[in-house]
Amino acid sequence: MGTPWQPSATPARLTARAALLAQIRQFFADREVLEVQTPVLAAHGVTDPQIPQWRVESAGRWLQTSPEYAMKRLLAAGVGDCYQITPAFRAAEHGRLHNPEFTLLEWYRTGFDAPQLMAEVTALINQVLGYAPIVTRRYADAFIDSGLPDPLSADETALWQAAADHQLTTPAPDDLDRDGLLDWLLSTQVIPQLPRRCFITHYPASQAVLARLSADDTRVAERFELFCDGVELVNGFDEITDPKALAARWQQDQAKRAQNEDALPAVDERLLGAMASGLPDCAGVALGVDRLFMLAEGLESIGEGLAFDWDNA
Repeated sequence: MGTPWQPSATPARLTARAALLAQIRQFFADREVLEVQTPVLAAHGVTDPQIPQWRVESAGRWLQTSPEYAMKRLLAAGVGDCYQITPAFRAAEHGRLHNPEFTLLEWYRTGFDAPQLMAEVTALINQVLGYAPIVTRRYADAFIDSGLPDPLSADETALWQAAADHQLTTPAPDDLDRDGLLDWLLSTQVIPQLPRRCFITHYPASQAVLARLSADDTRVAERFELFCDGVELVNGFDEITDPKALAARWQQDQAKRAQNEDALPAVDERLLGAMASGLPDCAGVALGVDRLFMLAEGLESIGEGLAFDWDNA
């Protein structure tokens, strides 16, 4: 019989995927947002302890988990509003919603804040998936509405008790830190109860990543995510522009990575230099193209929409 060689997706699905990419490009062309390309191999990785990544030892470089750092260097150089459709990589599991190599749409809008960018995300989603109401809930409210403690004030004991009280078939791993436990509660208790399309906003400051802290409440960050039919589709920030604040966050990340005995990727000193020269106020967002295509076509998994999924590559 020989080795199986056929693609994971049918020719008809690949044609539909190409049409989606063309639709996305037209969406940004209509708004005069520039398409750019940046390297998928770079001298730096990301410090975020939640993101597993690969180093290509022979090249002494890291496969990029997002084009974010390079695109911000372009913003600092005066490129202006820009977007990119690119392969991205995470050394993570593969399954219905995950493939270690995936396609990411990322874009940045100068002068936008988080609500303005959420409105543009809504326009794109409605164009691709058809119109449906999108509800907006603050992170803390979504927890409380799901019968969980306030994630901004509850201590770890109360959060662990909440996890135990829900008596899930699969208990939370006992080695989770506070943010890990919040992520677990979000995915197992909050997301399944969300409306069909829902923005979650104002994540805890400890999960700000590269988002600004809120001027109204420094316990939370100007970060949002969009969930469609229970699938995390979008992650966006009102971007931090202070290089000293970013360097301090990176130091905290590296300390946590060291504590977890994880790899310590080189930080992107070039990004810090670009920010010091003047990163314009902007908001940025990443969208999982494979997941968007899965939802648009009614597929069971993202692999059905890939030319070759992880097991077939």
